[in-house]
Amino acid sequence: SQANLAGYVTVILAAMHCPRIFPMMMTPAGTIAPARVFVIGAGVAGLQAIATAKRLGARVEAFDTRPVVAEQVQSLGAKFIRIDDIGEIGQTAQGYARELTAEQLERQRQGMKSVIARADVVITTAQVFGRPAPRIVSRDMVEAMRPGSVVVDMAVETGGNVEGSVLGGIVDINGTKVIGLGNLPSEVAGNASEMYSANVTHFLDEFWNAEARRFELNPEDEIVSHCVLTRAGAIVNETFKNI
Repeated sequence: SQANLAGYVTVILAAMHCPRIFPMMMTPAGTIAPARVFVIGAGVAGLQAIATAKRLGARVEAFDTRPVVAEQVQSLGAKFIRIDDIGEIGQTAQGYARELTAEQLERQRQGMKSVIARADVVITTAQVFGRPAPRIVSRDMVEAMRPGSVVVDMAVETGGNVEGSVLGGIVDINGTKVIGLGNLPSEVAGNASEMYSANVTHFLDEFWNAEARRFELNPEDEIVSHCVLTRAGAIVNETFKNI
């Protein structure tokens, strides 16, 4: 729920700082072309960013290392960017993207370079669970964008997808604003609190035995096995064992 809200906020921030309007307008004063928005990462946050940008009338393109999300991107009215030479990319059992090799990351950068250069807004949401965020957008790619463009680095709290982004700040790189604000759901705190409290309540209810008046955590339960980190003094979570 929080990633969903963060994806929404990234687009609103971009629209506030972009000197162009998002929708196409045909007026007596001339026709204004729609803004180009490029979303990198089509997880929960990325899909919400795509949907929000489309609602505002932008022309939206998106990329994800998982080809299986292409249909979801297209269902929202955006164009899915394919990079054929990036190699085989899988995903975890929970649907998260797997970490790319250095070679795959470089191929990804080269494949996205022209898309970023023509974009008015770039939103990066790429994160790898348990690892620092991958550095996807280099400084030279930002410098190649038109003055007045906007980049929102949603992964800035875990290291950042964009070279030059600063946690809690807005940096100007050759006329392009790079926004690196953290805790984005707090920008819509009312809904964030409402949704988070519902998440926690439903989570706790799942394991509460009302008759015995205690929590019962079955190690064989799929949810429990992915949430419990330690038991009896030992690390039992497979993901954290490998960090």
